[in-house]
Amino acid sequence: MDFTPRPIDAVAKELGLGPEDYELYGRGKAKLELSLLDRPARAKGRLVLVTAINPTPAGEGKTTTSISLAMGMRRLGKNAVLALREPSLGPVFGVKGGGTGGGKASLTPADDINLHFTGDIHAITTAHNLLSALADNTAYFGDVVADKGELDPRQISWGRALDMNDRFLRKCILGLGGKASGIPREERFDITAASEIMAIMALASNYKDLEERLSRIVIGQTYDGKTITAGDIQASSAMTAVLRDALKPNLVQTQEGGPAIVHCGPFGNIAHGCNSILATRLAMNLGDYAITEAGFGFDLGGEKFLDIKCRTAGIWPRAVVIVATLRALKMHGGAPIKTCGEPDVEHLKRGIEHLEKHLETAYAYGLKPIVAINVFPNDVAQELEMVEHSVASLGARLARSEGFSKGGEGAIELAKVVSEVVDATDAAPPEPKYAYELEDSAHDKIHKVARTVYGAKDVLFTAAAEKQLQRIRELGYGKLPVCMAKTQMSLTDDPAVHGRPRDFTITVREVRLSAGAGFLVALTGDVMTMPGLPKVPASRSIRLLPDGTIKGLMQND
Repeated sequence: MDFTPRPIDAVAKELGLGPEDYELYGRGKAKLELSLLDRPARAKGRLVLVTAINPTPAGEGKTTTSISLAMGMRRLGKNAVLALREPSLGPVFGVKGGGTGGGKASLTPADDINLHFTGDIHAITTAHNLLSALADNTAYFGDVVADKGELDPRQISWGRALDMNDRFLRKCILGLGGKASGIPREERFDITAASEIMAIMALASNYKDLEERLSRIVIGQTYDGKTITAGDIQASSAMTAVLRDALKPNLVQTQEGGPAIVHCGPFGNIAHGCNSILATRLAMNLGDYAITEAGFGFDLGGEKFLDIKCRTAGIWPRAVVIVATLRALKMHGGAPIKTCGEPDVEHLKRGIEHLEKHLETAYAYGLKPIVAINVFPNDVAQELEMVEHSVASLGARLARSEGFSKGGEGAIELAKVVSEVVDATDAAPPEPKYAYELEDSAHDKIHKVARTVYGAKDVLFTAAAEKQLQRIRELGYGKLPVCMAKTQMSLTDDPAVHGRPRDFTITVREVRLSAGAGFLVALTGDVMTMPGLPKVPASRSIRLLPDGTIKGLMQND
């Protein structure tokens, strides 16, 4: 069955919204008014988290599965609302291609969402660099900041941002060209998805909260070692103005016309990897089932969704869907990418151990796990049954999904299983159960995440990380949650280690304070906050056709 995108007004009407509740951005997009959150919820708002095993080059299809699950539920007559992240241009032009699903399970208008959309990410980039410029300007003129003194240009810790993969900007020198051009110093660029402002946007509850969080951003220190914030240099009000429209979530639709709220896009490997609290709350207010996803594997985006986002928002999912493919499991079992699509019982058997670790983690959080097997046409029935048997032995449910090739029809089995599991929690919804408590020390928080979620034996802190943690404690921020920056490819901090490793150590090399976002970022291994482009970037396949159609934004396009 072919579907024609509906006018966005019709999608909004399905949610019970009137013209005063949204602002049109072209034909297929709209900004939702924040005042909607002041109204009583019109639906049951059962939250479903979609996550996955650790990514592999073979692919898992988490976003595709999230979209097809919502479409499958809609085909069953369920009131399901999606809440997803906005794609970053870095991956679009780099390795992954677009972030709007794939095949017959995608969002529309996909081209717009994958490119400039409604300008949210550009606004975040601008607000970030406005603060950078104001910080340098403060140091350049030697302004005395409040009663703290002058900002030391050598101790400015706030970098710059760009929504693009560009390894050459990880470390650079600025301020060259003589006195009129500034103060020469070393600088770093982060990709916008790793910006603290992206995290703040995703966690802010309203405009007042947004400005207060922005004002708490630490930008550097004075010559006497006193901390300077964005509020100290009177930057937060202008930054909030820049972000006015960007704080409003965006309404689009699935390929089958169902509602999807898309907002904010922090990466799950270097930030907390979830769409905004505002978008999730709107989905819960407007839908009986609010389906959302967390970036990369359960060990990264899933953990941060629960320990950071849910704790901040006061919400908790009814169930967690863990997406996997036979190919990816075989790669975790040691199979090479060239043969992972072929029958291979031995490698699959070893790879299932990786899936089992994520199921154990779900149980540690007190959640009901459901495994969604994203089925490929050449998957072998015997191997699918192997996975089903292993999952059942751990007390979890499993459903096959063919959303990529069949859309909502291919996800009806998954939709039935998810609705059964979720509906069964109505009498006694699961209570929040975090990996750590806020009163724990930062060291203990990191140890608990590493042991419970990764399966690590121990955590090693470098001398630099220890010094940074000491400074953070002295500033009074030691009780904040931790946001682990770790490779997404492995449960360890080494991307080459697949499967379910044991007796390994995680190394924390640096700890950054994100006072505005309200967490500490622990950087492990070689993870970077500014990715680089691959040897053959995805941008080489993107082209504009004479009729205005863009080809190559999505994988296999």
